[in-house]
Parts: sequence; C-alpha cells; structure tokens
Amino acid sequence: MKKVLAVAAASMLANVAYAQSNVTLYGVADAGIEYLTNAGKNGNGLARVTSGNQSGSRWGLRGVEDLGGGLKAIFRLESGFDIDTGNSGQSNRLFGREANVGLESKYGSLFLGRQQTSIREFGSAYDPTVIADHYGILAIAPEFGSRADNALKYVGQFGPINAQAFYSFQSNGNEVAGSNVFGREFGTFINYASGPVSVGVTYDDLHVGTATNQAPVLRRIGVAGSYTVGNLKTFAGYRMAKAYDGARLPGAQAADAGSNLYWLGAVYRMTPAFSLTGAAYYQDFRQTGSDPWQFLLTGDYAFSKRTDVYASVSYSMNKQNSQLGVNGFNSGSGTTAVYNVQPGKDQLGVVMGVRHRF
Repeated sequence: MKKVLAVAAASMLANVAYAQSNVTLYGVADAGIEYLTNAGKNGNGLARVTSGNQSGSRWGLRGVEDLGGGLKAIFRLESGFDIDTGNSGQSNRLFGREANVGLESKYGSLFLGRQQTSIREFGSAYDPTVIADHYGILAIAPEFGSRADNALKYVGQFGPINAQAFYSFQSNGNEVAGSNVFGREFGTFINYASGPVSVGVTYDDLHVGTATNQAPVLRRIGVAGSYTVGNLKTFAGYRMAKAYDGARLPGAQAADAGSNLYWLGAVYRMTPAFSLTGAAYYQDFRQTGSDPWQFLLTGDYAFSKRTDVYASVSYSMNKQNSQLGVNGFNSGSGTTAVYNVQPGKDQLGVVMGVRHRF
C-alpha cells in the first residue's frame, strides 16, 4: 500500500509540475511569385520566387514556467529563414529574429537578449501591413524592422496604457572595451488603446559609428494612431528622423540629413475570409527634392485560421536622385544590384503567394 501511495503521489506531483510549465513550437511559412519592373542597371523586368512577403518565414520556441506568487519565467527563440532557398535569415543567424529570456509579474515583464526594438513594436501597431516583409513601411523606412542584440527590455500593461523601453549595450553584438557608446541603442514606445481608438509615440536613439569614431548617431521620433469603425480600421502616422556627426539615413543623398515620413492606410474586412489593405507612404528628405512615394494594395483570402492566399501590388515613385524600389532603397552594388532602381526611375511590383501558420 505504501508503494502504491508513493507512486500515486509522484505521479500527481509530475502532473502538477507539467501543468505549471509549457513550451510551444510555432512558425510561419510564406512564399510567393514576384514580378518587378525597372530592376537592375538596365531597367529590365525580373521574375522570381520570394520568401516572407506578408510575414517573415520563421520557426520558433516560446515557453513559460509558473514560479508561484504571480511570478513566471519566460523565453523565446525565433529563427527566420528564406523558404525559397532554405537559408537562415538575419545574416545567417540561427535565432536571428529573437533570442531572449526573462521574468513576468503583475508589474510587467523584463527580458534579456536579442529582441525587437521599441520602434519596431510601434510600427507593428500602426503600420497597416503590420510590418510586411515586402511592400510596406520597411521599404521606405527599414528601421521599423530593427532588432537589437545585448538588450534589456521592459514591457508593462497599466489598464489601457502599454509602456515599454529597452537599452542595448551593443546593438550589433560587437562589444569593444573602452568604447561604451559604440553601437549603443535605446528607445521607448507608449501607446493608449481603448475601444476603437489607439494612439502611440516612440523614440529611438542608435549610435552607428565605429569603435574609433563613436559620434555618428541616428535619432527618430514617431507618433501614430488608428481608429476602427465596423469592419474598417484606419491608420495615420508620422516619423521624424535626423542623422548627426556623419551618420546617414537610409535613402538619404548625404550625411547628416533629416527626414519626415508620413503614412495613411486602411484595412477593410469585406467578409470574414477576405480583406483589403491599402497604404501610401511619403518621405520628405529635408533640403532636397529627392522625396519618394510608395503605394500598395493587398487582397488576402483565408481558407482557414492557419492558411491564406494573397495578392499584392506596390508602386514606388521617385523624384530627382531618389532610388526607392518596392522592396527598399538602392543598395548600389553587389548581387542585390539586380533588384535596384536607378535614380529617378519608378518601379512596379506584383506578388502572389500562400502563407501557412503552425
């Protein structure tokens, strides 16, 4: 009888321990066929298979353990990949999207490791495409897709207010003794959401210099909001950016430039399965006429909660020396030059694909 009771007690304790902790495997597989006009130095058309159009293809593990007293241990490991090649994303990192561990309580959550910056969290909340990897705000303002290494991040929910802040000791993972400013990044995101209304503000400060020249820095501040009426959700946003001490903004024609980015967009759910997303982005590089526009329209049909198909069209419109393509600014050299847009040329992009979540 004692043996039976001992076995039963051990089994009950094991079940309780199992109930208090869990690990979830999840992911997204997204691929499509894209056609671009005015690609490369000769302005030719280009057709290709692309990965991560509406959502970056990824797989990940997230877990939580109840430590008692309202305290929980949490972690996330998330790996991006290109489904068309099988290569790892984020510069061939195993867990390039996120790799962090932390604690959660009623006072908020604290994370350590590689994680999304506050300006990315802001973009996810107020970009109509929710930071689509192709054809969206990332093309005209890539900072909205940023992540930081070596970061400490706090997230707290206080009624309708969500507040978060992060500090990265070295945002690209290359610490140098005695160079404490080199690569440093910090920022915050605060938003208020109640009923159909949501508004938020963000700030980001990134040192982009070297260990021997720590001065160059990029600073950005943004404000945006959304409003929902029935099946229609509208968005409006503004981001101001400025480069200092030799730093250069993406797409700028010179160092130490400033820019104003404006966007408007909407998502309309026509049926429970079909939705339309439209957006327009305009970036004004101050003291220059090289100011690009980007437009997009996406239709999405969900076969189920996990699987959907989509079709997107985007058009980038350039003036003077601006070189914005539907997938980003001209890099100028290397193998990616085949996708580049020449100065002042426009580009049309069309992509159709399928996305599955697991």
